[in-house]
Amino acid sequence: MLRLSKLTDYATVILSHIAKESDQTHSAMGVAEATGIALPTVSKVLKILVNANVLVSTRGIKGGYALARPPENISVAEVISALEGPIALTECSISHEGCEQASGCGISGNWSLINKAIQNALEAVTLADMIKPVNLPPQEFMIPVSSIYRPI
Repeated sequence: MLRLSKLTDYATVILSHIAKESDQTHSAMGVAEATGIALPTVSKVLKILVNANVLVSTRGIKGGYALARPPENISVAEVISALEGPIALTECSISHEGCEQASGCGISGNWSLINKAIQNALEAVTLADMIKPVNLPPQEFMIPVSSIYRPI
């Protein structure tokens, strides 16, 4: 199973909140209150995202954090890479140094095909896509008539 860390999940929640009001700067405290994520975690994630050039920070009384670019220009792949490192399903996709089987492996090159497909899919989804409302079809449910009919 492919799974991202909680920190990466928190980063997408934080960035989605900031992207919804991308014309404003946001304090760490305000983001923590709005998202329900603990302030130390929010501060840690914000610092990582500033270092990755996803966010910019401004000091001072009217300072805070803002997106470095419009939400349409920030991909989910960029966010994941900022928190997780290079996107790769296997260690050999990044480097053969950590793999004991590298010399006799006949499929290591094929993992790059899978990694590229995943990278392309994640690059195709932007922060702007993440904040769009999801239009789910209305859920239908059935209530058995016998459960609502009670003879007098």
